[in-house]
Amino acid sequence: METEQGPIRGRGASGNPANRFELIHYERDETVAEDESPSPATHFYRDHARSILTYNDSPDVGFEVSINPYRGCEHGCIYCYARPTHEYLGFSAGLDFETKILVKEDAPTLLRKELASAKWQPKVVSLSGVTDPYQPIERRLQLTRRCLEVFVEFRNPVGIVTKNHLICRDIDLLSELAQHRAVAAFLSITTLDGELARRMEPRATQPAGRLTALSELARAGVPVGVLVAPVIPGLNDHEIPAILEAAAKAGARCAGYVLLRLPHGLGPLFEQWLRQHYPERCDKVLARLRDMRGGAMYDPRFGSRMKGTGVLAEQIASLFALGCRRAGIGSHFPALSTAAFRRPGGTQRLLFEDE
Repeated sequence: METEQGPIRGRGASGNPANRFELIHYERDETVAEDESPSPATHFYRDHARSILTYNDSPDVGFEVSINPYRGCEHGCIYCYARPTHEYLGFSAGLDFETKILVKEDAPTLLRKELASAKWQPKVVSLSGVTDPYQPIERRLQLTRRCLEVFVEFRNPVGIVTKNHLICRDIDLLSELAQHRAVAAFLSITTLDGELARRMEPRATQPAGRLTALSELARAGVPVGVLVAPVIPGLNDHEIPAILEAAAKAGARCAGYVLLRLPHGLGPLFEQWLRQHYPERCDKVLARLRDMRGGAMYDPRFGSRMKGTGVLAEQIASLFALGCRRAGIGSHFPALSTAAFRRPGGTQRLLFEDE
């Protein structure tokens, strides 16, 4: 692995661990002075995707189809389960994931083509699923907004998960979908502690801003929920009731939670971050994770990977359920409707185009 480095301001990871698919990797030159190694800039690359809808058959995910306009995420959340997916691109799950972002410039065009096809059976599409659709570059590129315009055009239901207040920019489109029960938006809130959020999710909207987003969306008639994700035992699990109460007051109708997942090389990366930022808690956090993962850092089995097993996992589930009851918030997500789906321009013309 690469030589361990200190924290980098504005970044979640502090280095690039080896890619599990590559035989060769680079190590930073230890003779280079710290002030000669500046924080890496973010670079954006064109992703020449030929399709945009991704299908999923995992029984514990909650959606069948998703769309991700971006690969990699500049928010830099150190715990992100999607980090190892960057290794399929020849990059690292570390700094590369948050500094080398692939952009699907044709996402709106591809989406329109796929929804217009006679093969498409209308169903809920998750706008995210892997990386945040409202990460910072979206402010300029507006790929997510243009995809939402397509969903409005076809009135196809869509569910959105984000950590960014930027979602409120698109309230006009979300409100239109809401009139047809074709949208639900979820803000992921891991903590109410601004300092913990700054270290853990360095370029995401601060917790107060996410609560504001919930309020603005709710006032506009958009069904909103909160995801306490991930729950990290020994670090933020005690905040579950407070997060639920704050989210409910902001207008959230429903809530969910997910236990921290550390697939592949994400475990060592997260452990390094813990030892850098919270050394006094590190061993406690890791021990509790192993307790809920059958002695391992990660358990990939369906049914347990999202919630864990054992006494501690049951305690967290009970704490979440109690927090929901006290906050008056439901634990069931709203059912979206495909009843208003339409193919603009007429089915016959679209069938001819497919041929």
